[in-house]
Amino acid sequence: MEVILLEHVNKLGKMGDKVNVKNGYARNYLLPQNKALRATEANIAYFEKKKAELEAHNKALLEAALKQAETLKGFKAVLIRQAAETGQLYGSVTIRDIAAAIKEAGFEVERRLVYLERPIKDLGVYKVQLNLHPEVTQTILVNVARTADEADKQEKAYTAE
Repeated sequence: MEVILLEHVNKLGKMGDKVNVKNGYARNYLLPQNKALRATEANIAYFEKKKAELEAHNKALLEAALKQAETLKGFKAVLIRQAAETGQLYGSVTIRDIAAAIKEAGFEVERRLVYLERPIKDLGVYKVQLNLHPEVTQTILVNVARTADEADKQEKAYTAE
């Protein structure tokens, strides 16, 4: 299905691009979330009329994401969890846990913005990526430890590297 993108979509294109996508992707994701329009003559004309408004909206979103990235620069979250002597957690640290720690620190970050390839299952310091906007990412440190003292030791060891 050919669609016109209304905003930048990762690995697909920028606003205004006409792209061919699979029907299910368009019907289930792009169209319901107002990220794209079907590329019909009427929609192309509609897009051309609304283009300036959409660009202003996308620019405002980008600026807000840049401000949020600046406030989160250097952010470190400490998560205290129970673990075995080998350092393996009794459970795991997920996106939900990281988003809750960021929110607890006073920053407004949605869960869907946190990117983890897989859940954290061991003690240690990890870099976690926040995708605040398709063009703006910020990396934060997540320190998973058994106690606050152990978290301090891990952080010192990590910064010494």
